[in-house]
Amino acid sequence: RMDQALLLVRNELPAPGLNLAALSGSCHQCLYQFLAFVPPSNESLRKPGTASVMVDTQHPLTLLLNSSVGDRDLCKIQYHFGEFGNYSLVVKTLSASTQNVSCDLIINEGPINSYLPILFAFLVYMGILAILIAGRLLMKIDPVRNWIYKKLNPRATDRMINSELGSPNTTDSINCDPTQQSWRTGSRQRLRSLDTFRGLSLVIMVFVNYGGGKYWFFKHESWNGKLHFPSSLFSRFVFIMGTSIALALGSMLRWGSSKWKVLRKIVWRSFVLILLGIIVVNPNYCLGPLSWDNLRIPGVLQRLGFTYLVVAALELLFTRADSGTWEGRFPALQDILPYWPQWIFILVLETIWLCLTFLLPVPDCPRGYLGPGGIGDFGKYPNCTGGAAGYIDRLLLGEKHMYQHPSSGVTYQSTMPYDPEGILGTINSIVMAFLGLQAGRITLFYKDQPKQIMSRFVIWGIVMGIISAVLTKCSKEEGFIPINKNLWSISYVTTMSCFAFILLLLIYYLVDVKKWWSGAPFLYPGMNSILVYIGHQVFANYFPFKWKMQDSQSHAEHLTQNLTATTLWVIISYILYRRKIFWKI
Repeated sequence: RMDQALLLVRNELPAPGLNLAALSGSCHQCLYQFLAFVPPSNESLRKPGTASVMVDTQHPLTLLLNSSVGDRDLCKIQYHFGEFGNYSLVVKTLSASTQNVSCDLIINEGPINSYLPILFAFLVYMGILAILIAGRLLMKIDPVRNWIYKKLNPRATDRMINSELGSPNTTDSINCDPTQQSWRTGSRQRLRSLDTFRGLSLVIMVFVNYGGGKYWFFKHESWNGKLHFPSSLFSRFVFIMGTSIALALGSMLRWGSSKWKVLRKIVWRSFVLILLGIIVVNPNYCLGPLSWDNLRIPGVLQRLGFTYLVVAALELLFTRADSGTWEGRFPALQDILPYWPQWIFILVLETIWLCLTFLLPVPDCPRGYLGPGGIGDFGKYPNCTGGAAGYIDRLLLGEKHMYQHPSSGVTYQSTMPYDPEGILGTINSIVMAFLGLQAGRITLFYKDQPKQIMSRFVIWGIVMGIISAVLTKCSKEEGFIPINKNLWSISYVTTMSCFAFILLLLIYYLVDVKKWWSGAPFLYPGMNSILVYIGHQVFANYFPFKWKMQDSQSHAEHLTQNLTATTLWVIISYILYRRKIFWKI
């Protein structure tokens, strides 16, 4: 199967036989897992004892061989097996006069290079990009442009040439509809970098949700540590939602909407997002017809809806229709000091998270436990997955109303349900959105001052990075609070915010400041994000987004299918963009 290799163990030692166990390099403080019993050799027939096992190729493994009697360790081997490889492990004594045992790993058949499909896909997309860029450059040459328009529409050739191929025509010139003029003005003022940022995160999220070619690095981290693509996608979505809140609320108030009217819209949008998440996009459908008995209550849209409600309502209390310069003692902090009550509220929320996480007593678990349970921590706390976060969800929601297959189940073999979008983690998603809101305030307070905006993005990114370094001690497992997407730990929030500020800075510079990049193609799904997200979930198992594969154990086929489905959603969003169809809640 994918991500597996065949290991044949040849035991040339006499009785009593051997036990083979393995430990994954991605499993922190885990117990060795028994793989197979290898029988002793048959001395009369001079035939070694053999056993065949499938071993994981996603991460390095430590193989441990010990005697089945007395539990004496004979040898330990660390090796990173290759996918579809065929290996032999030969166990024998070095000489008849000594009891020294040797364990030799032999490659019978080399593994395949499972990463070649990624390289091929990259070259294909780069080729398409090169063709589009070349076509755009050719269209700037008048003779080429005139010839193409003539071939596409011969009747209108003269009119297009006379109108300089794209300059405003007579109809546009005499149209004085103030509504259309205001729409055009608003479109020009809209920051394309925000939609591009959102669209980039969404496109990668769609690709990952469809399977990511079944590559391990496109899957969520099992617990603490390395920041794979999936670990940062949802957080960036939350961050840019906060940024959009600052811009949208200020705009609505400037256009004369009352705060009560805006609040009703906030509540309605939050309600619809939560309802869509519970009824339409619910992973517990795979357990059968959806009913209250197995309804998953938390979820991505549910968390987005509740986070939006809290952050938008909080901002509405203090936002001003006029976002001009603040007349205070510290003008350099004009995007922070006027909102000190909001900062106090966020700090109180974070204090609540810290107290519940580290001080709440959890039955049969150590206080402040942040581990995955299962075989982690040497199997001492198998039912403590997520510590206080998991306990609160199981207590208030019930196990059947949570996510049933957490990412810790594979590596750490945890059996307790755990929901990565649970109650306690929502507190830190509010903090994440609030930091995104800060990015929105910066763009408002320093409008038409791109250097100020970019410098403050850099400062905020550095501050968040320093906080993350202190909390984690720059290590995967040994920090005060490790980076953990499942828990939405505060170190995860500060780290993701650091990356978000820097990424937003780069996109803002390229798209809105220098205008070297239009934001395409990510701009289009970014402007129809709710439709694309819900659509890709609802139609995930329908053609042309999915079809029967010839070889379900091929990364190439999975990658082709997942990239095709993702590209189709980009094309759909582009068509909707051209037709000015935007689904807003």
